[in-house]
Amino acid sequence: MQTRFILINTSHAGNVGAAARAMKTMGFDDLVLVAPRWANVLNREETIQRASGALDVLKNARIVDTLDEALEGMTHLCATAMTPRDFGPPTTTPRQHFDLLLKSELLAQDGQALDAKNACNTGVAFLFGSERFGMRNEDVYRCHVCLSIPSNPKFGSLNLGAALQVIAYDWREALAAYPVQAATDAPVLADAAQVSGMLTHLEQALTQIGFLDPQSPKKLMPRLNQLFNRAQLTQEEIHILRGMAKMMLKPQSPSTSGVDFKD
Repeated sequence: MQTRFILINTSHAGNVGAAARAMKTMGFDDLVLVAPRWANVLNREETIQRASGALDVLKNARIVDTLDEALEGMTHLCATAMTPRDFGPPTTTPRQHFDLLLKSELLAQDGQALDAKNACNTGVAFLFGSERFGMRNEDVYRCHVCLSIPSNPKFGSLNLGAALQVIAYDWREALAAYPVQAATDAPVLADAAQVSGMLTHLEQALTQIGFLDPQSPKKLMPRLNQLFNRAQLTQEEIHILRGMAKMMLKPQSPSTSGVDFKD
């Protein structure tokens, strides 16, 4: 789906930069400002600093005079407001609405619902009001839903950039979250033959140090077998365990077997 973030009457330049950074982090780049306080807000030093590298989002952002211009091409409008209105669209949490948006037939257009097949032609806009007074009622009334971020009822005020980050994160999760980048390659699990060879090697070592009595082994080795099966050993871990067993089997010189006292 096409996604657009719309900031209405933004009064702090830094929040525009923070919004751009939040959008880029979640993979979005369509930002429109409606009549911001500063005509040159996209080029102000505070904006660029708070964008923290999301300069491409700022470069592609547009400034328009009216909300009508900002909404061009959008078919599903989401207002953001902490306080529910007595009249207007239903108020819900972002995740609840996004789940419905993507899994059911709900995007009404000319009286007909759009199914998932046609949802890719949907333009979803998220509207954020001024830091000073929020969204005007008349702007909220134009929207299909009012999104309220679940927060502490005694202190629910969020900075504009932070609020946009939460909405962008939940929307990205709903669409398809980015996978976590692993620091290393996926481990290669040891096969049955490697585990068996390691257990044989370890059994010899445990016998050598007197931990295992070969005349009365009981169930030590089967228990260790089950332990290592639960651990899902990797090939590297097999090498470590066999290296330990090798050192246990290695004859020790008198100087390493204990403290040597002299008269």
